[in-house]
Amino acid sequence: MKGKLFLIPTPLGENEPSEVLPDSVLKLLPQVQVFIVEEIRTARRFLSRAGLKGHIDELSFFELNEHTDRETIESYIKILKGSKESAPKDVAVISEAGLPAVADPGALLVALAHDNDIEVVPFVGPSSLMMALMSSGMNGQCFAFTGYLPVKPAERRSKLIQIEKISKQLHQTQIIIETPYRNDALMEDMLSVCAASTRICVAAEITLPTAFIKTKRVEQWRRAPVNIGKRPCVFVLQG
Repeated sequence: MKGKLFLIPTPLGENEPSEVLPDSVLKLLPQVQVFIVEEIRTARRFLSRAGLKGHIDELSFFELNEHTDRETIESYIKILKGSKESAPKDVAVISEAGLPAVADPGALLVALAHDNDIEVVPFVGPSSLMMALMSSGMNGQCFAFTGYLPVKPAERRSKLIQIEKISKQLHQTQIIIETPYRNDALMEDMLSVCAASTRICVAAEITLPTAFIKTKRVEQWRRAPVNIGKRPCVFVLQG
């Protein structure tokens, strides 16, 4: 008998967990003792707000982020499989925000779980990528998650030209994310290199009271530019 790997969604911002997470998630959390998380401090804070306040010190936490090496991740599989010294345990994976293993370093752990015949159980929760797509008004049947674009401005603009061309050819929506402090630089580049008719959706702080979600053509954004600032944001583009 092996443990199960639960994929636990988290709020996209400072929402109360009960506002955006289903009861099935909140009921499961007290049953799990081992958590693999992107950042221990924020995971502890989330679990406290999700109903485990007063019990956090009874839990075991292990980190899984972009700096975690494969050998360490493989050691987490041993927790699920058990050993002569310890019984198999269920493990819950928690991302910093949204869904684990989607634009998130948890994907390798999930792949290893499948390789070791460990049951993977995903739970429903908010995804900034899907919520941005569904609220953009763009093609939801053919889309691609492009992720982060190059940091250097010239390379970023070249990439934007490339994905806009693909979008036009395939009628494919492109979903882009960026580090918050580069939001405005990315938006500026999109307005400088994309065609006037290309549509861009800016979806910032999704699910929060301060959410800003707006789709306009490039020519419209140029006439009325937006200052996004250092807010969590998803960009959706369709040529």
